Amino acid sequence: MWETGRLRRAGFSPPDRAVRFAQSPALAGTDTDWLLSHAADTADPNQALLGFLRLTEAAAAAGPEARRILAEACTTAPARLFAILGMSTTLSEHLISRPANVHILSEAKIAEAGLDTTPEGERAAALAAVHARAREPGSLPRADLSGLGEAGAIEALRLHYWYRLTQIAALDLTAGPAPDHVEEVARALSDVVGGALEAALAVGRAVYGADANDVNLAVIAMGKTGGREVNYISDVDLIYVASSRSGDDEAALPVATKLAEYISHAVGSPGRTPAILQIDTALRPEGKAGPLVRTLESHVAYYEKWADNWEFQALLKARPVAGDRSLGERYVAALAPLVWNAAGRDGFVEETRAMRRRVESLVPAREAERQIKLGRGGLRDIEFTVQLLQLVHGRTDTSVHQRSTLEALAALRDAGYIGRTAAATMDADYRFLRALEHRVQLYRIHRSHVLPTADVDLRRIARSLRIPGLDTAEELAESWARVRKEVRALHLEIYYRPMLPATAKLSADNAALEPEAAQARLAAIGYGDPRSAYANALALTSGYNRTAAIARHIMPVMLEWFAEGPEPDRGLAAFRDVSEKLGTTSWYMRLLRDSKLVGERLARLLSTSRYVANELPSQAEAIAWLDSDELTALGPAELTSQLDALLARRTDPREIAIAGRALRRRELLRTAMADTLQMGANSRQAITAAGQVAVEAALRGARRAADAPASLQFAVIAMGRFGGGELGYISDADLMFVFDHGADLTEQEASAAANDVARHVIALLSAPAPEPAFPADADLRPEGKNGPLARSLASYRAYYDQWVQTWERQALLRARFVAGDDVGARFITLIDPLRYPSTGITEADLREIRRIKARVESERIPRGVDKTRHLKLGPGGLADVEWAAQILQLRHAGHIAALRTTSTLDALGAASESGLISPDDADRLEVAWSFASALRDANVLASGRTRGAKLDLLPHGSRELGLVAALLGRDDGRRHAIEEDYLRAARRARAVAERIVYEE
Repeated sequence: MWETGRLRRAGFSPPDRAVRFAQSPALAGTDTDWLLSHAADTADPNQALLGFLRLTEAAAAAGPEARRILAEACTTAPARLFAILGMSTTLSEHLISRPANVHILSEAKIAEAGLDTTPEGERAAALAAVHARAREPGSLPRADLSGLGEAGAIEALRLHYWYRLTQIAALDLTAGPAPDHVEEVARALSDVVGGALEAALAVGRAVYGADANDVNLAVIAMGKTGGREVNYISDVDLIYVASSRSGDDEAALPVATKLAEYISHAVGSPGRTPAILQIDTALRPEGKAGPLVRTLESHVAYYEKWADNWEFQALLKARPVAGDRSLGERYVAALAPLVWNAAGRDGFVEETRAMRRRVESLVPAREAERQIKLGRGGLRDIEFTVQLLQLVHGRTDTSVHQRSTLEALAALRDAGYIGRTAAATMDADYRFLRALEHRVQLYRIHRSHVLPTADVDLRRIARSLRIPGLDTAEELAESWARVRKEVRALHLEIYYRPMLPATAKLSADNAALEPEAAQARLAAIGYGDPRSAYANALALTSGYNRTAAIARHIMPVMLEWFAEGPEPDRGLAAFRDVSEKLGTTSWYMRLLRDSKLVGERLARLLSTSRYVANELPSQAEAIAWLDSDELTALGPAELTSQLDALLARRTDPREIAIAGRALRRRELLRTAMADTLQMGANSRQAITAAGQVAVEAALRGARRAADAPASLQFAVIAMGRFGGGELGYISDADLMFVFDHGADLTEQEASAAANDVARHVIALLSAPAPEPAFPADADLRPEGKNGPLARSLASYRAYYDQWVQTWERQALLRARFVAGDDVGARFITLIDPLRYPSTGITEADLREIRRIKARVESERIPRGVDKTRHLKLGPGGLADVEWAAQILQLRHAGHIAALRTTSTLDALGAASESGLISPDDADRLEVAWSFASALRDANVLASGRTRGAKLDLLPHGSRELGLVAALLGRDDGRRHAIEEDYLRAARRARAVAERIVYEE
């Protein structure tokens, strides 16, 4: 006898109970070590010992033959015998009640087929159990009741079923980790169910005799039975189809109905041997309110006219399982086109999703965390996900026409509709959940999908799964929680893909991408060159690699989304460029397929903005931004931090500057994407921050290039729109440079070094390089182009004290310290009294401003251009509003602190708050300025150009206005209203600006 500690470690709990069983007089001749070793290898060792004790006692009571058979089973099949005894009390009782039947577990009885069953083999075995055969060629099999009688035939049918169930369970429990073979177990159980239905029908034909001779009855399995996915105890969902062998199908229905009812009686009514199956026919047309049996024509008519969406999903697994095979196959073939086109019905995807949520909501709260089948993270999450993908994509891809969940999952993976990693996880988790469900049911052969709560039950289930490292209740709970979490996450990610309802809504021609239908459809939905568009689509979807497979899945929907933009042809061509640039990079196509946002956003970008379309191929990683909030602009501090990281290993001045220009280019693209998608909060601030980091990098590179002394303090001052934080996509960098120095440098030495740095800053920002230039000039400095690029703080002070002109005061209103040393802040302190004079400006100053403004308007607008359409210099344009704001600042900022800002809009807001102008006037100026700025940016985004006189003009052509309308978020039908709206806003702003600029 084993010691107590060894018994406890082997799983005998409590150990003293095991000792009592092993020392029972009935087991006196049994090798104790053999007995304990086999019991210890089961799910519940104590239960196995008790079961073996009772089986031994029953065999002794039954007589010598039963004892001999048991002894033989203990020699040839001890593992299978003890596995049943240690796991299933119900199957154990079947053996104990008939101890001679343990021979069914012997090698000779069980090993021939193993778990590799076939429907035909199980059908033949079940028919043999009821002595059924076809009496003549062409006739249907019927049972021979002459020896068995009706009750005896039903008893034989049921006993055969329980024997096969016991054999399958014995193989299942001894075949290693349960998830590894759960698919084979489910198929075997399903085949046994099919055999039982066939045998029950054969008994029914014998009972009804000649009346059944003219009736063909096909038994169609649905649900798990149809998919060959049956559990140890499942409701068997059936639909019946009947025909007459003599031609009048309707006349056959009464007898066919009797046969169908008899099947339920034979397998499910009370009897000496317990019922084996619970038949459910609620999935038939009209449910329980409809006739139990219909003709094929009646079925087709119903599904064509009246069926709800869920009924087509149910038909996915329809399989002839018993009765007339030819009629059953005709049933499946007749309904298949309806099933595989159901996803195109109105609201199909949305209704299917709602049904899943409804099923989930019906789970009782007390079971929610333990529901294996219906709860969150359970089997239904996987099954609904797989079935929805099948229905959506199965219209054009027959490879996904599979009944089994795991086979369908593999087909979806191979076709690219589910990623490999996701599919592998779903496969493993589905197998685990099905194995768990099997073990829950095996204990009492009771239909349950709820994980028990008692530790003893969880421990028995854990041990029976035979998964390495999974032996205790705690380990099972951890695995259950992990699998639920994984399944739920994948369900939410895949089941609610935005591509699914979009794909479902496509017509069959659109979804198939067949040449003629596709080109005609492309022309109809707005592609100007459908032949080229189709060629682009074909290039993206050709090939046998996984990227092409995913592209074939997403392309029909992408084509529709491109067509919603103003330039679908260009968008599709750009999409091809981006896709070819990324080559076989799997993340890109997976992102388009799986993301809730990316595909539609990318299509909108590429068909609306040429700027984005031009930039994305070289910055394709930016596509990932579309799946999150990464289109939010980065601030100066974040960009400086990123610049620091980039420059950690760079020492070459040119490479340092290029790093800053690369950051600027990336941020311009981010901002352009946000603007195009109407997601940008303040694009001008974002563009300004991008420019600022480029200047910062150029300054760092310039100091290295000039070998500037460490004691040289140097700063960059932004001017113009840069200084105002109002840069647009076409804006240059207006700069000034200021320096100071320590005692170790003379003024002349410091000036030479500072001017060298300034020259390098401008050169590094503007020089040809892989990253776009940020052209810079310093023309607003004292003495303009005739003065030195950089001045010392003392030199600026001396100049401004003696020579400052009115236009320079005005220009300094936008001066802002953006890069370099503290001398920049001191420069700002120096100029504040100049730009915010305490006594305002004189009338002579005002006249000078007016004179310059008039000269700008007359000389700088290009010849031949309608001045009213010039967004910058035209009446009511940017310059009008900015000059008006600057005059208000020059006159009043000395005593109104709120006006001391470099921002045009902030200055106008402060002027309104201070009562200098009315709120209506401020609003008119702000509207015109914002409208003109947005139009200039839209011109860049639409054309893809960042240079050219046309970018400053109000767009006029229908195509240009269509692009601009899309970029501004306006309805395409009112694209021409943009001109009228802007000109009206400009006229109103001009009137206000004239009052401010020219009033005395």
